Amino acid sequence: MKALTVDVRESAGRILCTTIFRPGGRKLLAKGHIISEEDIRLLETEGMEQVWVTELEEGEVSEDDAVSLVAQAIGCGAVEIKLAAGGRANMFATEDCCVLIDDELLKQINCTASIVIATALNFSHAKAGQRIATIKSAPFAVAQAQLEAVVNILRERGPILQARPIRNPQIGVLYSDPMNGERARQLFENIMVQRLEKYATTPAFALATIEEESQTARAFQHLLRSKPTAILVASTTAPAGPDDVIGRAMARVGCHIEKFLAPVEPGNLLLLGYKDDVPIVSAPGCFRSVRANVVDLVLPPMLSRYRMTGWELATLGHGGLLC
Repeated sequence: MKALTVDVRESAGRILCTTIFRPGGRKLLAKGHIISEEDIRLLETEGMEQVWVTELEEGEVSEDDAVSLVAQAIGCGAVEIKLAAGGRANMFATEDCCVLIDDELLKQINCTASIVIATALNFSHAKAGQRIATIKSAPFAVAQAQLEAVVNILRERGPILQARPIRNPQIGVLYSDPMNGERARQLFENIMVQRLEKYATTPAFALATIEEESQTARAFQHLLRSKPTAILVASTTAPAGPDDVIGRAMARVGCHIEKFLAPVEPGNLLLLGYKDDVPIVSAPGCFRSVRANVVDLVLPPMLSRYRMTGWELATLGHGGLLC
């Protein structure tokens, strides 16, 4: 890329090196703008005779073309791309979704000298129309060899970003208490509804049970027959692990216990299991308040029907201190 000063009348198709302002300070044309014939007439009206521009050299790609290529390679799912001024491409969610990020691949791409990418947090919830990523180029131009290297890595290992749609999730809720399940419902139902409203959903199925192994297992079986997207257990007791009443009832209906203990505060005592593809989450104390806790971190992937592993749950420790 080379910079030079040219006559305004010879500047069509060239890239502005610097922003041009009117005498009063109002912006006329932005840095990086590609000058058109209409712009030339505007500049002449403003009394300008010369402009400072850049020219792409052999083996270079313009900043807009570079970010557009990278944006198309980094993402999939419910996402659309919109170019912005200054060598930027923004990515927006086209519907409510969970944003999944390959953090290691993102770091690798951001170590290059030509392109950087900023994204929403991994497993975060995004509403339709919300920006979830921005791709920014080095000013004006990118070396074609560097760009091809980035795009090849993305095609081989990508995508970096997945926007998994959240479509009509059906949430089952089990309220449990050692003495009276209805007591748990009275304590937690209002908070449960408020929490799920943030994701534009409500409990589709709800049961209350005495926290005893066989009765809890029967309640799980009833909820599982309704084929829910996920089951949330709101218990008045704190579990001792997979060997407590809730854990034993989960095992009794054939659950695979994925993880006990989450590196998140509040919400350390989370117990996650799967019955086939249905996640069952016990999170004692997390339904007493609408304050952010571990449930808010695991709900978006579950609502998008993404199977969260114990390893992925363990990675929530970085940023897991929520209060």
